[in-house]
Amino acid sequence: MTARIKNPRLLFQWAGALAALLGFAMPARADTNRTLAVSPALSAQVVIVHDAEATQDFAPRTDRIAVMVSRALTNLTGRATVSAAWQSLISTQDVVGIKVFSEPGPYSGTRPAVAGAVVAGLLAAGLPPDHIVLWDRRQIDLRLAGFVALAKQLGVRVAGSAEAGYDETVFYETPLLGNLVWGDLEFGSKNPGVGRKSFVSKLVKGQMTKIINITPLMNNNETGVAGNLFSLALGSVDNTTRFEADADRMTRAVPEIYALPVFSDRVVLNIVDALICQYEGEERSLLHYSTVLNQLRFSHDPVALDMLSIQELNAQRQAAQAPPVKVNMELYENAALLELGVSDLKKIQVLNLR
Repeated sequence: MTARIKNPRLLFQWAGALAALLGFAMPARADTNRTLAVSPALSAQVVIVHDAEATQDFAPRTDRIAVMVSRALTNLTGRATVSAAWQSLISTQDVVGIKVFSEPGPYSGTRPAVAGAVVAGLLAAGLPPDHIVLWDRRQIDLRLAGFVALAKQLGVRVAGSAEAGYDETVFYETPLLGNLVWGDLEFGSKNPGVGRKSFVSKLVKGQMTKIINITPLMNNNETGVAGNLFSLALGSVDNTTRFEADADRMTRAVPEIYALPVFSDRVVLNIVDALICQYEGEERSLLHYSTVLNQLRFSHDPVALDMLSIQELNAQRQAAQAPPVKVNMELYENAALLELGVSDLKKIQVLNLR
């Protein structure tokens, strides 16, 4: 099914992206002799695609990003064409939620150009536009980061998990009481045990069957990186302030929330937007604490990607002679124990495409 791009000024730009994803602007086959091979001694596979011209003055170049997405996807899945690669992950009956990290804005958070290339690929593979949802926790962040405009341009949906409300039947429970705030499902309730549950958004539970997680390569002082585990877990449930203020609580809560079947069973692809690596600043956009890498990183394994991101952030801090950050790796060790992915860097196989 063909999407209708509603903004005529962007028709040429996104047509070029769609052409690249369909293989008209590049070979639609996986790189000869470079398809990622599964080794029995290695447990996680990551594809990193590089393009020195992917950005210009910190701004992504849409046509280059589309080609990068195509190359990474065909090599990760081992499929001959881009459409076949997408169809190995989703069906045309799926409703696909593309989770972004929008709070830092369009330059330091997930970049709309990366999400747009993914949307274009899904549309080209036959997914109906109304089966695609760009989402994050809050609508205001999505709007300020440019995702509402992007959704309008491509004819797809955009939604905030908080605004969608929470499902009282699906939750993460722990004895730790939370200080409930307005918007939390149990806010104002006087029932016994109030504050011990974090409820899953109705957007996730009721409106999507598959999830593609796109996160920026950006530091977080509590978790090391605002990565795949952190972004999806805390962007999808309420009553999160009880975890965010304490690193030890975070190390348990984030992997346990991600391990809920409503999340872990639906994530089909994780992407790290490593066009720019911001090694200080957390949710604030601080480009003077950033390094342009011009990379996109793809894997089925969220833990492996987060581990590589932490390694990269440490390397960039060291290169900039910035103060080192001690990361509590227990979160990722717990995630590995829950079989969410691989936390041992020695067991991560990386294919670099240049």
